[in-house]
Amino acid sequence: MTASTVTPTPAALEISGLRKIYKNGRTALRGIDLRVLPGEFFALLGPNGAGKTTTIGILTSLVNRTAGTIRIFGIDHEKKTADARAQMGVVPQEVNCNLFEKVEDIILNQAGYYGIPRPEARPRCRMLLESLDLTPYRNQMARTLSGGFKRRLMIARALIHNPRLLILDEPTAGVDVEMRHETWQFLRELNASGTTIILTTHYLEEAELLCNRLAIIHHGEIVAQGSKRSLLEMMSYQTYLLDLATPLAALPDLGLPRIRLVDPEQIEVAITQEENLNQVFQALDSHGIRVQSLRNKSNRLEELFLHLTGKAP
Repeated sequence: MTASTVTPTPAALEISGLRKIYKNGRTALRGIDLRVLPGEFFALLGPNGAGKTTTIGILTSLVNRTAGTIRIFGIDHEKKTADARAQMGVVPQEVNCNLFEKVEDIILNQAGYYGIPRPEARPRCRMLLESLDLTPYRNQMARTLSGGFKRRLMIARALIHNPRLLILDEPTAGVDVEMRHETWQFLRELNASGTTIILTTHYLEEAELLCNRLAIIHHGEIVAQGSKRSLLEMMSYQTYLLDLATPLAALPDLGLPRIRLVDPEQIEVAITQEENLNQVFQALDSHGIRVQSLRNKSNRLEELFLHLTGKAP
């Protein structure tokens, strides 16, 4: 009896050896490798100028690559560009629609670019308008929308052709807190339904909350890639802020390294993987110092990001 051959499922996005050198000699990408699996919520992080926008530009065919290969669900991006792009929906960083068109028309016209007839596109459009709370604005010109609703319009436009892969470039930039959380919930539900999502963001809290795997790009190179948990384990310490019940004029000698009085009511302490906060609490308690509350000094992903790039997100 011959064993059946199992064909491996292709990655949603597979980038190999991607390079980009501009005519002025600037190297934007230095041979990056990236693999995103179907159904993942993946974050591509990096400081300004790291290569994120160039990578997205190549994926959308707005930028020509110098070298390297890209496959979208197994489809060669260079040989079958139209087929590969049909698998993707892209939400750019800038609002790039005709702001003097009606909201509904912008979405329906995008469907036309993919050859979707209007009778087929309208129900999908209505569903997206409803899901993104855009229904009350469907007959308004896009220029009348707030910044947050313009971002939602960009998401609806990117999803009208039911792409298997959604790429979001700073989707909540300039969006208020309430709308940001509502957008997060929509994206979680979209991902749970099977859509693969790649996110770039400067809000590292956003990446930590939404994404299960991530990559950090710096100077055109991938400096870290893997599960969120495995990457956070690279950090040798975590920094906490302890709010004191009673102000202190000075911090006594506690026999602990990496601990300092930030102000009369707050202590900062860095804890390595071999230590724990109980030691700190015991040392403070032995001197009659009570802790009222504690919290991480910063988002854990932010500490890792700074550790790897030396720059703020």
